[in-house]
Parts: sequence; C-alpha cells; structure tokens
Amino acid sequence: MKRTAKTTRKTASSASITQGLTQLGQNATQPQSPDEASLETVPNPQPGTTYLIRFTQPEFTSLCPMTGQPDFAHLVIDYVPNRQIVESKSLKLFLNSFRNHGAFHEDCTISIAKRLIAAMKPRWLRIGGYWYPRGGMPIDVFWQTGKPPADLWLPDQGVANYRGRG
Repeated sequence: MKRTAKTTRKTASSASITQGLTQLGQNATQPQSPDEASLETVPNPQPGTTYLIRFTQPEFTSLCPMTGQPDFAHLVIDYVPNRQIVESKSLKLFLNSFRNHGAFHEDCTISIAKRLIAAMKPRWLRIGGYWYPRGGMPIDVFWQTGKPPADLWLPDQGVANYRGRG
C-alpha cells in the first residue's frame, strides 16, 4: 500500500465564497443595459500574490449612438487582483448588456474598465478595445490605471492590427 503525504491548505468553503452571489449557478436573465447589469465579485483565492487575470471577449457588440447600427470589438481585459476578483458569469452578462446600448467606442471601452475598478478595486487594470472598422476605419481604444506592478509577467494582448483585405 502506497502512502502519500497530505498537504493542508487554508481555503474558504464554496458556500462562503459564493455567499451573496445572485447569478452564478442561477438562471440569470440578460440585463437590457449596462446600468441594469450587476458585476459580482468573490474573494481573491491568492491574496498577496502578484498575478494577472485576463478576460477576452472576441465578439463584443454595442450600438452606434447615431445610427443604431451594431459595432463589433475584440476586448482584452487584464488585471492584477487585490482582495476581490470579478465573477465571470456576471462579467459575461455585463458585457452582453452592451448589445442594446448606444455609445461610442471610447465610451464603451472606458466605461467597462471603470465599472470593473469600482466593483473589485484591483491593484492594476488595463483594457484594449480593438474595434472593427466603422466608415472604413478601425478605432482601437487602450487604457490602464497606471504602471503595472514591477514583478508582473505581462504578456502581449495578442490581437493583430486590422489589415483589411489584403
């Protein structure tokens, strides 16, 4: 009979982590606007460790505030958590709520970042909004809260520049 060493680690129980969440594990309806959407957070499972969390939304959609036509973007959200991390289902619902929302590219991109900051107060956050052409010209929007932590491994966002047809 082979014996293995057991390691014990102090972790929060699933019940305590998910306490107060209204969307995870529930049948949550899609919010009709970003104002109706709720960003929920859970405790950072690795407090005191500098690490990067990346969310990529390659099919983000909003509406042109002037024409009502759809606008499409590839969003990349990078952040270094502090005490809280964003719960991913609530983030998906929040991002999808922009499908009915009329705003310019710059407003959508920066508003998403600011809502995330307000919800979880990360150590650092950056967002890249790689918008597909409107009127023949792509518009890319980039923003970050400041310098990234010195000991952070920060990979490239990996989104190629728009090249069109050729």
